[in-house]
Amino acid sequence: MNMRFRGTIIMVVFLLPSWLFAQDDKELAPVTRTYAITNVTIIQGPSRKIDMGTVVVKDGLITAVGKGASIPPEAIVIKADSMFIYAGFIDGLTRAGVTKPKDENKDKIKDPGNPPTDRAGINPQIDVRNFLNPSDKSLEEIRNLGFTVAQVVPYGNLFPGQAAIVFTGSRSADQMVVSSKSAMYSELSGANNVYPATILGVMAKWRDVYRQAVQAKTYEGLYASNRSGLERPAMDRTLEAFYPVIDQRLPVIFKSEKIVDVSRILTLKSDLGFSLIFADLKEGWPIINKIKSSGAKVFLSLDLPDEVKKDDKKDDKKDPKKEEAPKAKTSAQLEKDALDKRKGEAIANYTGQAAGFQKAGVLFGFSGMTAKSKDIPANLRRMIAAGLSEDAALAALTTNPAQLLGLSDRMGSIDNGKMANLVITDKTYFNEKAKIRYVFVDGVMYKMEVKEVKKTDATAKAEIEGSWSTVTQSPQGNSEAKLTFKKDGSSYTGTMSGGMLPAAVDLKDVNLDGTTLTFSYTLNFGGNTIKIDVEVNIDGDTLKGSSTAGTFGSFPTEGTKDPK
Repeated sequence: MNMRFRGTIIMVVFLLPSWLFAQDDKELAPVTRTYAITNVTIIQGPSRKIDMGTVVVKDGLITAVGKGASIPPEAIVIKADSMFIYAGFIDGLTRAGVTKPKDENKDKIKDPGNPPTDRAGINPQIDVRNFLNPSDKSLEEIRNLGFTVAQVVPYGNLFPGQAAIVFTGSRSADQMVVSSKSAMYSELSGANNVYPATILGVMAKWRDVYRQAVQAKTYEGLYASNRSGLERPAMDRTLEAFYPVIDQRLPVIFKSEKIVDVSRILTLKSDLGFSLIFADLKEGWPIINKIKSSGAKVFLSLDLPDEVKKDDKKDDKKDPKKEEAPKAKTSAQLEKDALDKRKGEAIANYTGQAAGFQKAGVLFGFSGMTAKSKDIPANLRRMIAAGLSEDAALAALTTNPAQLLGLSDRMGSIDNGKMANLVITDKTYFNEKAKIRYVFVDGVMYKMEVKEVKKTDATAKAEIEGSWSTVTQSPQGNSEAKLTFKKDGSSYTGTMSGGMLPAAVDLKDVNLDGTTLTFSYTLNFGGNTIKIDVEVNIDGDTLKGSSTAGTFGSFPTEGTKDPK
């Protein structure tokens, strides 16, 4: 195969010739960013469904949706028969991907009653973008659950800084950002060993800083209108960060788990008049109507208390024919029963909160701030079992947060022109057995590793020793290569050669299970590496399967055994 070099060195990767990499770039980039997901059930949004349709993605945008969508010739086709596709989910408040800064405030303060602003937790000017890490494991965890976008905030107390809305997958911190300075973040938490340490001090300090900012802004406006005879205003980044909040151009997003915090925050809003977002809300059900009348936006917590474990132990030795008079319970047993009842009622309130907000007509999204990633799918199902409709649950993951965060023109549903943030599952998302197969973030595909239990014929045996001629299909054409396997005891080794490879490449993890052959190999070039996983089924002297390399997709691979 001959390749031309135009400006940058282009390399053809064995088995996947459609992946062309520019050697003057530090990052690997696929030749095509065009995908077509075919024969899929399209859930465009709540109560919007297209059976056996096609979704076309090009350069990070959705370009076609429907049954008759035309597939571009350069598209990588994902055959999603019997699968479901949803708009990517949006997390209203999290710290996924945010690095926690080192605690450099350990020194004792001479005047704890009047500490420096940063020591007191008053850092509204700090930008969370300074702490973003695109390779943080927590981003991968929520992305694997279907969350493609999240509003993230910095660590800290009282006024930790400015929030940003980010993608959950990207190559750099700057590329992660969808919208910077989306809100000012606040917590009603005190500082350690300095003022304000108590809740009374926190509330007083909140009002004090806000009113100082109002005064500073007012004076700046007066000075700007007539500078003659007036002292120049002092520059203060801390107070200046409040100016868009005062003008209600920027909301304040509060982490507000407890009902007592919700009440205090509502009082601050009433006194000062800023735009408000409640996030990671856990105990809002007693005052739903009050929250609704306040006009505040809401993101309910995806964290739920553990379910009460029922004692199913039975005394198998008892004779069911003998009827025994019930024994009177002791005071300790009665107290325990009453405690268990109250605990069960409290858990039911938490679990049924989303249904309560739905019934009250309050638009809400979800927040994963304090939830464990592994618990989120089960917690969503618990909310649905407690009365939340599946449409409302889907809306709270997609269309609602898009609306609440001002993103509806770009995401939240599967429509032409919107960002290609997508989730593809093998069953409906809220099905307990559903598995996510693919996630698209800003048009970049992430394929989930789903281990399936395959039924194999125990008597079936395949023989792979020798050489095989293979061909792999791609949008750029077919690529031929040679595989050679040798048997070493009960295991196999192998090499791959052909194409543009200057020498044979060793295969790793060669495993033959009945008629299923799997192996992988790693290519190194220009300081970059890429791992390719191959899985094929052997049928006599033929093989058929696919080759996959992470976000670049999977491509059909076929081959025949060479004559001896």
